[in-house]
Amino acid sequence: MKTLTAFILFSLSALPAFAAEPPVAIDLIKSAIDNYRGLNSYSEASMTIHRKEWQRVVEMKVWTQDLDKSLVRVTAPKKDKDAGTLLIGDDMWSYAPKINRIIKIPGSMSNQSWMGSDFSNNDIARADDIIDQYTHRIINTSTENNKKIYTIESVPHEDAPVVWGKEILRVNEDFVFLEHQFYDQDNQLVKTLIASEIKLIDGKYISLRQRMTKTDNKEEWTEFHTSTIKFNIEFSSNTFTLSNLRNPR
Repeated sequence: MKTLTAFILFSLSALPAFAAEPPVAIDLIKSAIDNYRGLNSYSEASMTIHRKEWQRVVEMKVWTQDLDKSLVRVTAPKKDKDAGTLLIGDDMWSYAPKINRIIKIPGSMSNQSWMGSDFSNNDIARADDIIDQYTHRIINTSTENNKKIYTIESVPHEDAPVVWGKEILRVNEDFVFLEHQFYDQDNQLVKTLIASEIKLIDGKYISLRQRMTKTDNKEEWTEFHTSTIKFNIEFSSNTFTLSNLRNPR
């Protein structure tokens, strides 16, 4: 759950001042990921899945620790209550309360939809793989609303276990991901994540709303809205465990 929890959820530290030297692309990405996650964080969010003929809202609570642990637990609607997803490193599990079963998510399902949304398991589980598995370069610098905006092209290493041909990210000087585009192996844009409702919380600029839209059907989208977020929370040693995934404490 690192993209979605990533993304929903997905806030952390700051980049050194750029007074003497221009920014480095990978440092911008690291700082933006850090800014969004927090060393430890707790948040409450809703996920709206919009389709032409229907719309569904899922409410959830999210816990994150460092860059490699996250737990998402559904609180509403009632029929999905207590369903959850646990991420520890590269391992991901899903809990289905209706059958009282924990399922390990295999790599072969990484590109499947997460909870019926426009986010994939890969988006949720591998948010920070972009740091190690890609080569990054700044391809444009602009100014919007008196803030510098850096456009970064991220191309995966030849042997990287990723599904995308490249990713394009726009990051502002406050280390907020404003936009994230995903391209397939044929260099065609597949989907775009756009951030909005950016606010200063606990000394960090955070995007409280992010919408993922697929290129081939822009009338369908999934949007995360974070209503509550707290940083530097103390968690018990039981928080990120399979036991807690099945039996919330």
